Amino acid sequence: MSNWLIHHDLRSPEFGTSRAVLYAEALAMTEWADARGCPRVVISEHHGSPDGYLPSPFVFAGGVAARTEQIRIMLSALVLTLRDPIATAEDVAVLDLMSGGRVELTVVPGYVREEFEMFAVPFEQRGALFEEKLEVLLGALSGDVVAREGARFTVTPGPVQRPRPFVIVGGAAPKRAARLGDAFLPAVADPALGEAYVAECRRLGKGDGILLWPDGPMWVFVTDDPDRSWAELGPHALHESNSYGKWAAAVPGASPFTPAHDLAELQASGRYAVVTPEECVQLARRLDPRAALILKPLVAGIDPAIGWRSLELFVDQVAPHLA
Repeated sequence: MSNWLIHHDLRSPEFGTSRAVLYAEALAMTEWADARGCPRVVISEHHGSPDGYLPSPFVFAGGVAARTEQIRIMLSALVLTLRDPIATAEDVAVLDLMSGGRVELTVVPGYVREEFEMFAVPFEQRGALFEEKLEVLLGALSGDVVAREGARFTVTPGPVQRPRPFVIVGGAAPKRAARLGDAFLPAVADPALGEAYVAECRRLGKGDGILLWPDGPMWVFVTDDPDRSWAELGPHALHESNSYGKWAAAVPGASPFTPAHDLAELQASGRYAVVTPEECVQLARRLDPRAALILKPLVAGIDPAIGWRSLELFVDQVAPHLA
């Protein structure tokens, strides 16, 4: 039986909820879910998006840490190639201290060319830059002496978790994930990626490694009336799918999203599940055990009142059935 998580990216197009309201509601929902046993909140980042996609996940995660007690705080995905790895290690350590050791990371090379231009990072070199920065980040988080451009130093303070917080490598490079990460999250559910990761882990003497799996819908929305909810969600879901799809088109395999021409096409794709509580329980039973049910109650700036209805229904009628 699958577990579950709540996901925030805080994007909101012009027809969506105002950003000030959206941020406040996201924090309130996460605090509420934490008190009701939600295992994990996922916080994502992108930069320069017209819909205001969250560009500063550490700041938002600090707010989450201050208002919650148990929920794991996963930054996923963190586009490490755009960041200074030493400053990132400091941010991770401070967040881990603030949260009492609840931080997890999924790091990726990135795939949106415009973001690389924004940060003056060469897009075509992103693979090599990502590996270089990831090695520095892991060493800095572990308390190692870091050598950089002739200087040697240790990042302080260190995180609560020892030897460091858990770091998942996402994307489509399984050998890199086996070599550098604590786990691998493929960008798409391609069995060949999983097989290559396990094979490389075995070659490196790491057993089968830890393979997470992007099974099932991108998010689930629980409702007592799926037709009504699809009508409410439709413009927001289309905006999300088409925005991601536009980014992904430039780098095939970077994302499972593809554009949809209309709501009927999006519904037929199966990428989103708008289901009754009973249907959601059945969906959870069918999912790969390495996957999770993803709740996105504020998807693309939807009216928070609609998101609250779904979240409360899930917690009351679905979560008790999940292990």
